[in-house]
Amino acid sequence: MGFFEGLDAERYDRTYSDRELVRRMADYFRPHILQIVISSLALAVTSATFALSPIVVSEGVDLIVQAGSDQAMTAVVVALFAIGVLMWGSNWIRRRLIARTAGDVMLALRQDAFVAVVDQALSFFGEFQSGRIVSRITSDTEEFAKMIVLLTDILSQFLQMGVLFVVLVRISSGLTLWLLAFLPVLYLAAQGFRWLARRVTRVWLRALANVNAAIKEAVTGIAVAKNFRQERAIYDRFDGVNLQAYDINVRRGLVLAMVFPVLNGLAGGATALLIYLGGLSVAEGAITFGAWFLFVNSLDRFWFPVLNLSAVWTQIQGGLSAAERVFALIDAERALVQLEQRPVPKLRGEVRFEHLDFHYKPDEPVLADFSLEIAPGESVALVGHTGAGKSTIAKLIARFYEFQGGSLLVDGMDIRRFDLHAYRSQLGIVSQVPFLFSDSVAENIRYAKPDVTDAEIEALARRIGSGEWLETLPDGLSTQVGERGGRLSMGQRQLVSLLRVMVQRPSIFILDEATASVDPFTESQIQQALELVLSETTSILIAHRLSTVRASDRIIVLRDGQRIEEGNHDQLMAQGGHYAELYDTYFRHQSLEYVEQARRMAAAD
Repeated sequence: MGFFEGLDAERYDRTYSDRELVRRMADYFRPHILQIVISSLALAVTSATFALSPIVVSEGVDLIVQAGSDQAMTAVVVALFAIGVLMWGSNWIRRRLIARTAGDVMLALRQDAFVAVVDQALSFFGEFQSGRIVSRITSDTEEFAKMIVLLTDILSQFLQMGVLFVVLVRISSGLTLWLLAFLPVLYLAAQGFRWLARRVTRVWLRALANVNAAIKEAVTGIAVAKNFRQERAIYDRFDGVNLQAYDINVRRGLVLAMVFPVLNGLAGGATALLIYLGGLSVAEGAITFGAWFLFVNSLDRFWFPVLNLSAVWTQIQGGLSAAERVFALIDAERALVQLEQRPVPKLRGEVRFEHLDFHYKPDEPVLADFSLEIAPGESVALVGHTGAGKSTIAKLIARFYEFQGGSLLVDGMDIRRFDLHAYRSQLGIVSQVPFLFSDSVAENIRYAKPDVTDAEIEALARRIGSGEWLETLPDGLSTQVGERGGRLSMGQRQLVSLLRVMVQRPSIFILDEATASVDPFTESQIQQALELVLSETTSILIAHRLSTVRASDRIIVLRDGQRIEEGNHDQLMAQGGHYAELYDTYFRHQSLEYVEQARRMAAAD
């Protein structure tokens, strides 16, 4: 693949100024202000002891020379030992508190990012790869946490620079002016690396997100890959994005590795110049030889925080790039429009579409001027070819997507005025491919109603075919379903999904019926479960089984997002219209007449 292929920014990405990022980050630091104050005090002590060490040595040597006694030597040694212990202790306190603060900030940032993602409409997950989203929540927040430690190092370098600068001014103000004249050169060089590091780190994080996305997709789809013998293909795809991330990371490492050598070279040139100028000053008698020596010694210590500051600031651009990506995810525009957050009473289940318009893409309308009314307690089957708009209608009722025009009313109230969480608590939804969590059958059934007891679940389960389907489970309700329910048959998964809805007792039931064939025994039990649900709720059925279609009160026939026919099975068959065509295509082979005819033909042969 090309070097920058697949590394474009997401549609919701945006660029933040450093000032904006600092302001946003300050909100996460504010709850930990006490830890930051204590670590700052410890930092001040560490920086002061580091910067004062050469002064203690210089003054101590003078004292030893003047006093010429063992007591003076002992005092200097004790003073240096005390400084060392104090430096070690304050540094330990600082790093411990900063590590705790970094962990707390990363925890809060991940929580905010996760909540923001969960709050998005389903259209968000349809447009953006989940692996890339996960990468922002995990890898990018971790990169941001590393920056917190670097920020404290910057503060430490500033304090050390301040103390050492005062020392240098005291020794020779003239040489210090020459030093100040050279600092802008270092600053401009550091700024160049800062810009480059910010850019290359942003690209590297996108490449890392591609790696995470490829791994997630490969693991999720491994069964399909093995079925079609495509293990090599998924490896090649992973290898491509992994090598791309490797190459970009090598370039990023090269940029970061060049910082110190370049800045060290510049600092070395400045040191050589200052030594020459200092030597001239000594020769002219402007300063003493001892002062010149102390200036050179302190200058070496002064360069260390200056260079560290320049290098660390370049590395911080990585953290700022990560913060930028996480904040962009948190700030991503919500697709759903909530006009209010009204409490939701017990719904009767009346649903009304009024001249509703909807599209997934602006130039591809799915529903146009669509109207439909469903009475409380009525069961309506939606039939039509793929793309007719059946699943879209169900998703709009569930508030998974936002419509663009018209209105959708539930019990006469605009659906956008309901508190979304409270509204969905009265919906029962079974998707086309039932999703089960890796837990027991009982835990999956009580997923939406944690307080339901095992006895209640079993009593409800035995209302379906006298509970015979439970006998097919190795450990009954305690049977572990495996990842995504893989240890159960498709029919058993459907029954568990239906029971999960039944214990919830929803006001509106939405079924996107699976097309997978099941054995007649399981199908009859699924139909019994459906009849129990249909008798108590308003039901919207995307039907693929003839038995489900016939069990509904009304059949709505859709084509290209338009309602073209409606009635019961017999009425629609008598019309000989589009439903009759659909029946011949999808349903006739499921009818008893067809099965009986096929049996007679087989017997005749």
